[in-house]
Amino acid sequence: MKASESTGNFKSRVREYANYSARSIKRVCKEIGPRPCGSDEEKRTAEYMMNEFKSCSDSSSMEEFTVHPSAFLGWFKVDAVALIFSMLCLIFGLTVLSYIGIAISVFCLIAEFVFYKEAIDIFYPKKTSYNAYATKKATVETRRHIIFAGHMDSSFEWRPTYYGGKGLLYATFAYAILGLFYIIFATIFNTVKGYAFSFMALEGASKIVAYVSLAFLPAMIMLFFFLDTKRCVQGANDNLTGVFGATSVIKFMQDNGISFEYTDVSVLASGGEEAGLRGAKAFAKAHIDELKEVETAFIAVDTLKDYETFAVYSKDMSGLTKQDPRICALVKKAGELSDIEMEYANLFCGASDAAAVSQAGVPAVCLAAMDPGPPRYYHTRLDTADNLELKSIEKGIEILINCAFLFDEQGLKESY
Repeated sequence: MKASESTGNFKSRVREYANYSARSIKRVCKEIGPRPCGSDEEKRTAEYMMNEFKSCSDSSSMEEFTVHPSAFLGWFKVDAVALIFSMLCLIFGLTVLSYIGIAISVFCLIAEFVFYKEAIDIFYPKKTSYNAYATKKATVETRRHIIFAGHMDSSFEWRPTYYGGKGLLYATFAYAILGLFYIIFATIFNTVKGYAFSFMALEGASKIVAYVSLAFLPAMIMLFFFLDTKRCVQGANDNLTGVFGATSVIKFMQDNGISFEYTDVSVLASGGEEAGLRGAKAFAKAHIDELKEVETAFIAVDTLKDYETFAVYSKDMSGLTKQDPRICALVKKAGELSDIEMEYANLFCGASDAAAVSQAGVPAVCLAAMDPGPPRYYHTRLDTADNLELKSIEKGIEILINCAFLFDEQGLKESY
């Protein structure tokens, strides 16, 4: 049975859950506010979701995990300080010490940002975060399991995005990366020239090369102050739209007396996504046996805002994680059933919760409707409940409901 055949006035019913999502988002933003990972506000949001799950699920749990939330984007400051250290080493002729700053910088960049590893977490304060998880059980036997996920936490503000949009954001990153490459070049150049450890003895070209590195000092200052840790954003679109869009699936089923005989339908409201996918990682680790026991599909819903940009993210984690083509085909077909043609896209800078689950060996994909620009509201104070796009939320929920029905009927296939 198609989702559209499950109840009369299907489109109107879906619209009801878009309105429910918008009302809920406004309530969370007003009554709880911004939700940095590991905060009391994030915990209160998890408790709020647990209350929402009571009326539409057969089981629910609030699962805690340990996290070091400042570590993930803490590499901005670490890299800035490390590269300024390398600059000073170059200028004072202590070139060999410059390699230390370079090594620290490259390690943090690759480990934390590119691969989302917990590389420097132990050096940051430990906190507790939460996942809220609910399941509407199959009525006969569990043979399949589909999970819809959205993250509850919100980001600290990205200063370049707020003050200059994507132009300043790209310029900041490009300037800093160019500075990194120049410092590497200058360090190797002066080492070859014999100034590996020549305190205050630089001459000629080596002296010029060393002092030119100061041209990148503003880049490192910009990187150091990239994140405004005193201003956490509301995250209405990113990602309360995903949280309540996912929850709408089981609410729709419950309210319309719909249950699947052989498919469990679950909702995960994860914590710590903005801290490096920590909630999804913890969830996958805690539930790995369950997730691999039957055919499972995990769909991360991350920002339902910019209607024209609906996409199936078949590549995640800066393009390094290729998602299972079967689940990508499932979501794409669900889009077609919802009268929208979605392209496969590459999450080329950053990652979604789908990447963490996929790396655990479970088919996962991200559905999103966000201008990959990124838009100016992304991780800024502009991401408020007054900036929602009801049309996008409604279409996202319709796609998710179609995913559930399609998966129940056919499971994961290469094509539909």
